[in-house]
Amino acid sequence: MRKGYLEGKKVLIMGIANDKSIAWGCAQKMKEEGASIAMNYLTPKAKPFVESLAKQVDAEIFMQCDVTNENEKQALVEELENKWGKVDVFIHSMAFAKQEDLNGRVVDTSRDGFMQAMDISVYSLIDMTKRLLPMLSKAEGKIITMSYIGASRAIPHYNIMGVAKAALEASVRYLAYDLGKENIRVNAISSGPISTRAASGILGFDILMDESEKRNPIKKSLTIEDVAGTALYLATDLSNGVTGELIFADNGFHMTAY
Repeated sequence: MRKGYLEGKKVLIMGIANDKSIAWGCAQKMKEEGASIAMNYLTPKAKPFVESLAKQVDAEIFMQCDVTNENEKQALVEELENKWGKVDVFIHSMAFAKQEDLNGRVVDTSRDGFMQAMDISVYSLIDMTKRLLPMLSKAEGKIITMSYIGASRAIPHYNIMGVAKAALEASVRYLAYDLGKENIRVNAISSGPISTRAASGILGFDILMDESEKRNPIKKSLTIEDVAGTALYLATDLSNGVTGELIFADNGFHMTAY
């Protein structure tokens, strides 16, 4: 029997909302390859949608953690330290913007809306990385976050989230530069459109899905399993020569001109 690529590895995955989440595809793939899994859920209301998934991957740690809540973040980190002592892979798959800031014009974005989008979608990566740093350093860890082509192109109704994703991608480069001395690698995946809960808040998302399928060279829609395969590569030693990169997992849509 083949030994899994992540046998004995400890993987923290933050941002699973339900079984349609890209992060859930990652959790399944990592578990299949032998990893131990830690997961968070956002609120007590969200717990029922995630708890059954945690059981499917035998999550060793499953805790409430809202990244805007200092106590919950600290409790999660302490549990990871006490139970694992190291984190080999940290998958960050969290983003949020107010509905009116997604659907309205960027110029009309409120200060509060801007700060909230940046806090949850971008600063959470920096903040959690700092908190996890001692455990990531022990393992020469891998950090993976999720972006979208709206970071570099103006996508209708993506608006302030595109601004946040651009900041996220810049953060990946600077984190990779800072943490390279500790053999920690930081990369981002730019996924094509997938029908997740987060995507449901974007007006005209079905049009984006159709256009992507028509224009990408493979002529297929993307799945969470497709993106999870790219995440698996970045989580293993096969990607040891890669850091500070943005890898597109979108069936080639990003390279097309028409």
